[in-house]
Amino acid sequence: MNFELTDEQQLIRETARSFSEGEIVPRARDNDRNEHFDTGLVAKMAAQGYLGAIVPQEYGGAGLDYLSYSLIVEEVGRACSSMRTVVSVQTSLVASSLVRWGTEEQKRAYLPKVCSGEWLGCFGLTEPDTGSDAANQRTRARKTDAGWTISGGKMWISMGNHASFALVFAQTNPELAHRGLACFLVDTSLPGFSSQEIHGKLGLHGSDTASLALDDVEVSDDAILGEVGDGFKVAMSALDSGRYSVAAGCVGICQACVDESVAYAMERRQFGRPIASFQLVQAMLADMKVETDAARMLVWRAGYLKDAGKPNTTETSIAKLYATEAAIRCANTAIQVHGGAGYVDDHPVERYLRDVRVTTLYEGTSQIQKLIIGRALTGINALVPS
Repeated sequence: MNFELTDEQQLIRETARSFSEGEIVPRARDNDRNEHFDTGLVAKMAAQGYLGAIVPQEYGGAGLDYLSYSLIVEEVGRACSSMRTVVSVQTSLVASSLVRWGTEEQKRAYLPKVCSGEWLGCFGLTEPDTGSDAANQRTRARKTDAGWTISGGKMWISMGNHASFALVFAQTNPELAHRGLACFLVDTSLPGFSSQEIHGKLGLHGSDTASLALDDVEVSDDAILGEVGDGFKVAMSALDSGRYSVAAGCVGICQACVDESVAYAMERRQFGRPIASFQLVQAMLADMKVETDAARMLVWRAGYLKDAGKPNTTETSIAKLYATEAAIRCANTAIQVHGGAGYVDDHPVERYLRDVRVTTLYEGTSQIQKLIIGRALTGINALVPS
């Protein structure tokens, strides 16, 4: 594994930093305050190629490697986790699923519009009573002469109110358990499909979060992504990609905490000198720096394995587990460095803490990541039903 970025990767990183500083950072606080999902900013990210970074160029994507993708996600995440969520869902969950599981016709129909931002997609897996137990879907798909009829509900769906289509996971045969799951590409304008905004979130106020309801939504056989029975595999492969982008975004939060805290500590004076001169403040800065570098190296290792085509599920879970928990610790420490000033949104560190808290919950909780890692160590699978 080479820790030296290529000239192209360095340019990608610098460009993403410049874009994020110039376009995302100036709007992040107001979007958070107003609970505003900034579609104009989403369109600008699409124009940068960030909504299809890892999609092959023949389908309208940028065709970048995974390490380059992590550099983009880190910089976007450093600026605003709500906008990073858009990149993660659109690219890692939706686009990567289409690339891996879609027919050629599905790829041609969906991916160019996904990459351009013309269509936003959402990932309909979680249900009101189904979170970590992803195989236990209550949503049902019933076979008809014309195709399928889908009924059920989904919860905590990012971009669900703005999506043009949804990847909906549904059970086709409860007797088959996870082997009966299927993934459907569902047009959100179809009769029987509805969404509702979820308010009152701790963080990610600038991100759209929805509950979805499907009441006898009719789709054709062509709407199936993969085959009937592949739904669980589709979901797991998507989450593997999603965990990578969440981890990279959390590295961005860690770095933002370091940057903001160092700058504040150099400016803030107590007892006649900058607080950066006090050893205990330097210790907090050092802790954040170590956490950041460690998280980044774990993300880069997972990206290296992905780019090499090698197994990486365990390494991706390790990166996701460590980076998300590290980002919480860094955000909490950053507030401590800022003191009372860090408790209000004059400084972004309070937003970092609110936004990052959810990252240990979605795309698989920290506890689920530990089960995945434990399975790799012991060979005992506690996640997939027998």
